[in-house]
Amino acid sequence: MTKQLKIDFVSDVSCPWCVIGLYGLEKALANTGDLISADIVFHPFELNPAMPPEGQNILEHVMEKYGSTPEQSAASRAAIRARAAELGFTMNGTDQSRIYNTFDAHRLLHWADIEDKQTALKHALFEAYFTSQLSPSDHDVLVAAAEQAGLDAATAREILASGAYAAEVREAERLWQSRGISAVPAVVINDRYLISGGQPPEAFEKALRSIAAEV
Repeated sequence: MTKQLKIDFVSDVSCPWCVIGLYGLEKALANTGDLISADIVFHPFELNPAMPPEGQNILEHVMEKYGSTPEQSAASRAAIRARAAELGFTMNGTDQSRIYNTFDAHRLLHWADIEDKQTALKHALFEAYFTSQLSPSDHDVLVAAAEQAGLDAATAREILASGAYAAEVREAERLWQSRGISAVPAVVINDRYLISGGQPPEAFEKALRSIAAEV
């Protein structure tokens, strides 16, 4: 008998480990399709809520935030790029890449959930930022991602221009922070089990099978 699981995925669209975590989780779900049925619901987390729209160079950012040298930053990006490639995702970051504000992207994701196209939009946003090196704070980029996900472009542009769903996103951010989420990705299953970080598919699959056995 197939077990239905509830999966909440707290993440940011500019978080590389969130890409690895999502693709790893999706592969694990594909491998357990005979046992588990689950819908992933994405929830907002901003790694850099104070980031201005124009963003900041990635080397400057990681040096200021983490104290990383350019060499350490490059090595970290290379390791993440390799992990992503193993999962079929292309990351094209360079020393000229930028970190951006992602609040408007989260507003669109909230709307996409209502329209039942949230997963498609999440993938489109990851591709826009990490693969195409586009800004997730640029409304034209966001509208194109929405259209790619099968959403109405005109409605997406209206939402972005109006500030719609801002309060809902802020409320969701506060909710997950109040539940102790301070780093992403954070995968919460059945409101009870927390899996943190960009885990490989095998780790997700092991956890999913164990949780399903208890349901």
